[in-house]
Amino acid sequence: MGAAAPADPPEADLPTVAHRVREHIVRMCAGPEGGHLGGSMSLVEILTLLYFEVMRVDPRRPAALDRDIFILSKGHGAMCLYAVLAERGFFPVAELAEYSRPGSRLMGHPVRAVPGVEMPTGSLGHGLALANGFAVADRGRRCFAVLGDGELQEGAVWEAAMASAALGLGNLTAVVDRNRLQITGPTEDAIGLEPLADRWRSFGWTVREVDGHDFGALREALAPNGTGAGPPVAVIARTVKGRGLPSLEAETRSHYARLSGRQAERSLAVLQARRRRAGS
Repeated sequence: MGAAAPADPPEADLPTVAHRVREHIVRMCAGPEGGHLGGSMSLVEILTLLYFEVMRVDPRRPAALDRDIFILSKGHGAMCLYAVLAERGFFPVAELAEYSRPGSRLMGHPVRAVPGVEMPTGSLGHGLALANGFAVADRGRRCFAVLGDGELQEGAVWEAAMASAALGLGNLTAVVDRNRLQITGPTEDAIGLEPLADRWRSFGWTVREVDGHDFGALREALAPNGTGAGPPVAVIARTVKGRGLPSLEAETRSHYARLSGRQAERSLAVLQARRRRAGS
């Protein structure tokens, strides 16, 4: 089968899409198992921009040979990925209501049964090596891996980072969701990561640091690296865990939440008020 030309993304107002994605995440957290709310909320702008503007993807042909590749290395951010894939048209938005329910393919971590998911992820530290493989296999396409900052405490990440630079994978971009919190508290209280940008540079990467909730800054940081040859690019995206819900923003307890019906309603009211103020 020949390569399919990726479809042009639909005309989309990115902030409006991001608002809808956050509302989907809240509704999923009101399901029977709850979900990783904080680390999904911090990813929203990053994944929205990738899928609606940056990457070549075709929801009608998720396996098109000339598609760009995305790996969610921090697999616990699956709710955000599912919501963005549904909004982009990979599967019906209505299916999000099945998240974590018996028989659903929308599991707590991504699986390949979900259209648009390239590889199952969840065990931290593996995603960058997977992205290396895709980037080596076809240097004509762009490959992206999103990593959590707590995940950077896994040694396998840095083994993969050395290989990325040694292989000159200029078609590879790693995005670090730098929300500074992991399940037990601040990342710097566990194993300190700073100076994080210098760490990536020391492994041979080009580093770009941005506000991970600013579409304009992200757009510039995710621009292609010249011809795609040369060093890979690390984007350190400064984000807020639980972004969008003031009572949970930058709180460790946002890591995992199972919202009651009333809590979900209140959270949706907060998000919808923000949406109205933003005029989207």
